[in-house]
Amino acid sequence: LKNEVDHGDPDKIYDIDLAYFTSRGRWYHVSWKGDIYKSGGIATNIGVHFFDMLAWIFGDILKSVVHRLESDIAAGYLELERARVRWILSVNYDYLPQPALDRGMRTYRSITVEDEEIEFSGGFTELHTRSYQHILDGNGFGIEEVKNCIKTVYDIRNSSPIGLKGEYHPLAAQI
Repeated sequence: LKNEVDHGDPDKIYDIDLAYFTSRGRWYHVSWKGDIYKSGGIATNIGVHFFDMLAWIFGDILKSVVHRLESDIAAGYLELERARVRWILSVNYDYLPQPALDRGMRTYRSITVEDEEIEFSGGFTELHTRSYQHILDGNGFGIEEVKNCIKTVYDIRNSSPIGLKGEYHPLAAQI
């Protein structure tokens, strides 16, 4: 996708929908992950990776709007230099989209770029282990590479949600 964007029309602004639903049990909310003061909340805990990836592909984040921000769900809209992104994140099993439930899935990850879905629910089982090994090998990222993404999740965490107004993710209206 990055290669396609880098070598495509430099004036094109992409329309993107990002959905990430990962079921977590009650343990999540009583652990450090469920404590916004320790984990930064859902947008920081699970969304930061996707916001970072989107900025790497589509450029700096220029605007952020938050539609929902609760302990188990967050949704919003980002404008990047080359993309408009409607996003939704959840750790609540009851919020999984019906197609995921029909297939017996507990996690659903999807990015739709210009009406073409890239569903990537599998392949994440060893991601953290591989990332940590990369860091231990001296190949981690410095503050300059992650600064904008950290600012983005900070801004999301400290936003006042506006409700389902404007450019919100379609799944947000179903929950």
